[in-house]
Amino acid sequence: MTYITDKDFKNEDFSEKGLNEADYENCNFSNCIFSGTNLSNYCFEECTFEGCDFSNTKITNTAFKNVSFKNCKLMGLQFDECNPFLLEFNFTGCILNYASFYQLKIKGTRFNRCTMHEVDFNETDLTKAVFAECDLAGAIFSFSKLEKADLRTSINLMLDPEQNQLAGAHFSLDMLPGLLGKYNIKVD
Repeated sequence: MTYITDKDFKNEDFSEKGLNEADYENCNFSNCIFSGTNLSNYCFEECTFEGCDFSNTKITNTAFKNVSFKNCKLMGLQFDECNPFLLEFNFTGCILNYASFYQLKIKGTRFNRCTMHEVDFNETDLTKAVFAECDLAGAIFSFSKLEKADLRTSINLMLDPEQNQLAGAHFSLDMLPGLLGKYNIKVD
């Protein structure tokens, strides 16, 4: 396997030529297009992606180890198909609509100012995760572990407290309707 370390990639369009198959460590990808590429079985460790487009990218068995995504378009990505070994990432200003984190153990993950419409968090371990100023419209939380998670500044959250583990989780008063929605209670 080829190893690429400490390299900067800027304004590259990998959707046409593809990204060389390798393990990438401590690399920075800025304004790159991965749309429609197959990154299956790649490894990214301590890498940063900023302003990148991953629309329709295949990430089966891809390893993301301590990876940061900033202002990236990650629509529809199946993170649940990633390699779970040492899986660790965080997201700032990203569009994650229709992504799936189904059954992942991603404790302590930070989502900052992300748009997360219709994201699948079913059976996901989000213990101590932070959702700061995120739009969670239509996000699905069922049998998820949200213990000690912080969702106070996010909007459009709907979840059933009886189907999720919420001990120690932080919510704002504005979220009360989204937590009581199944009871058809009106909160004024």
